[in-house]
Amino acid sequence: MQLQSMYQDIILDHYRNPHGRGLRDPFEAEVHHVNPTCGDEVTLRVHLDGETIADVSYEGMGCSISQASVSAMYDLVVGRSVTDALATGDSFMTLMQSKGDTTVAEGLEDELEDAIAFAGVSKYPARIKCALMSWMALKDASARALAATPAGGQA
Repeated sequence: MQLQSMYQDIILDHYRNPHGRGLRDPFEAEVHHVNPTCGDEVTLRVHLDGETIADVSYEGMGCSISQASVSAMYDLVVGRSVTDALATGDSFMTLMQSKGDTTVAEGLEDELEDAIAFAGVSKYPARIKCALMSWMALKDASARALAATPAGGQA
């Protein structure tokens, strides 16, 4: 039970003190994603330096899970290649599909850092979309940003 409490504290901390929040320039792509199930929203911008994510900025509204997830995602992707960031997104998706299997979470703990706190969300199908919304927005914005960059990412 202590681990679950710690995870809740991490989620609440990201919700109350969001990392990377606020739309910034420059950016190569901006997307707006909505979770129609509960009304969560995020507008996310991606700025690339070649194929490296130089910045992710966002504004959003919704539940603590959706807003904390984008904050934790920001920490994991800025400064990394698009390929590596999307691979981390795939690992987060694996966590969300784990249905609370602690062995899955333990295997992803080092890679996902604070985002591992969302392991408990995987037990609640209605909340999984809340946690995944920002990762889907990142995937969408990254693809658009790469497409908008001359020579497929070579700035």
